[in-house]
Amino acid sequence: MTDINSIEAIERRFGAYNYHPLPVVLTRGEGCYVWDTDGRRYLDMMSAFSAVSHGHANPRLVATMAHQAAQLSVVSRAFYTDQLAPFLEKLCTASGMDMALPMNTGAEAVETGIKAARKWAYEVKGVATNQAEIISCHGNFHGRTLAAVAMSSEPQYRKNFGPLPGGFRHIDYDDAGALNDAINDNTAAFIVEPIQGEGGIVVPTDGYLAECAQICRRHNVLLLCDEIQTGLGRTGSFLACTHDAVQPDGLMLGKALGGGLYPVSAFLARRDILERFAPGDHGSTFGGNPLAAAIASEALDILSDDNLIENSATMGAYLAAALRALESPLIKTVRGRGLLLGIEIYPQHATAREVCERLMEHGILTKETHETIVRFAPPLIIDKTQIDWAIERIDATLKTFQLNN
Repeated sequence: MTDINSIEAIERRFGAYNYHPLPVVLTRGEGCYVWDTDGRRYLDMMSAFSAVSHGHANPRLVATMAHQAAQLSVVSRAFYTDQLAPFLEKLCTASGMDMALPMNTGAEAVETGIKAARKWAYEVKGVATNQAEIISCHGNFHGRTLAAVAMSSEPQYRKNFGPLPGGFRHIDYDDAGALNDAINDNTAAFIVEPIQGEGGIVVPTDGYLAECAQICRRHNVLLLCDEIQTGLGRTGSFLACTHDAVQPDGLMLGKALGGGLYPVSAFLARRDILERFAPGDHGSTFGGNPLAAAIASEALDILSDDNLIENSATMGAYLAAALRALESPLIKTVRGRGLLLGIEIYPQHATAREVCERLMEHGILTKETHETIVRFAPPLIIDKTQIDWAIERIDATLKTFQLNN
């Protein structure tokens, strides 16, 4: 049973309707491509929200996964394994951070960061018990847990999920002055995405993050950078915050860390932050398991060995220029950095969903964010020929829309 109507009916019958997929049933992936059950090939221009940066079924990652799965997969953190320590050392060295706490999903990494920031605030900064506050930005996306939802300004994410946890304040994105004004004696941390992904591929003004870092240092507030979507080469640098020459106090990584094969995430931070945790304070049955550690370690090696970060910068600039050169009255603007790009569609002409559905008909798969942004975030292995092919089809797709005055 592989036709879209049957698959959709079964999912609607047995699965919660918390996603709205495009009407296609995928069955295989390789490199930058995926195939549906009818054998039709598509260029993947979304990479599972940046989780498949290394390409589908990357041979090195598949081999690593198979080898480690046959050796040892999960034993919990009740015991040491031969895979975790080398992975943690590699990850901390690559990111310039002192320590890491491994988890599974990006949302868990964010939750870990929140707990670490609060613990640090009480035990090091001296904030009164249960008074710690964390500042986040309007338009952010830090996950779907209750704490992440409490940090969100999106009404749908919050509606009917209350009461939500307290201790969170919201400010405008790309406004360092707003951060400075919002800080008080109880402020533990400022959590921010260097580029807002789900918020619409919003790139802040050059120097914004650097100014925020200075403000945080001046007020003894932790700067936490959520790089779950932007990190690991996605923007043409290992970390997006380095475009502003910023070294955060805490860092969330995930998605691409698992090589598109396995959920792996981590919260990384200064030693004086993470050393506050003692056995029993926090943990995860699967976090840091040897299978995850082996895959993530290989994923980090491939980024370097295959020059994927450099390719992201080069091909990202090429793709951005090609998108901006499209002479389509549907396009309001093109924005992004590296291979994290979005085109904003004039809403009077089409919704982003409609554009994505027609792109699918032309052999390109991606997804909208909100109703006006079409994202283009292909695997970091993409080459010029594939981009040229995509641009031809994007151009042809946009020309199928009849303009509305």
